[in-house]
Amino acid sequence: MTTEVLPEHIDALGHVNNIQYLYWVQYAAHNHWEALIQNIDKPLGVWVVRSHSITYKQAALMGDTLTLKTHVKQSRGVLSERIVEIFNAEQKLLAVCSTQWCYINPINQKPELIPDSILDLFE
Repeated sequence: MTTEVLPEHIDALGHVNNIQYLYWVQYAAHNHWEALIQNIDKPLGVWVVRSHSITYKQAALMGDTLTLKTHVKQSRGVLSERIVEIFNAEQKLLAVCSTQWCYINPINQKPELIPDSILDLFE
């Protein structure tokens, strides 16, 4: 996905605020998940964040056009690690986020093993 850096994304230091990066990371993950399951009609679990780790390489600045690329790196048991990379228009890597997601049963809200049908979507 692509996005533009707007004035409301800028912090006191003149670059994109950390919270905005996190918003973009979650938005990219959500959009990717929705694209993967668009043809699935059966009830599914939901994903909740267990942890985020962001490494900043270079600042994103006002007016930048950013590209976010995401993939699921690995999944095991109830956990899945998703990577989101953020690039500027020159394709310089600005930030990398590793998020650990936990697959939850929506009824009892407890962790649930990730079904093989979901794991297959990530390959």
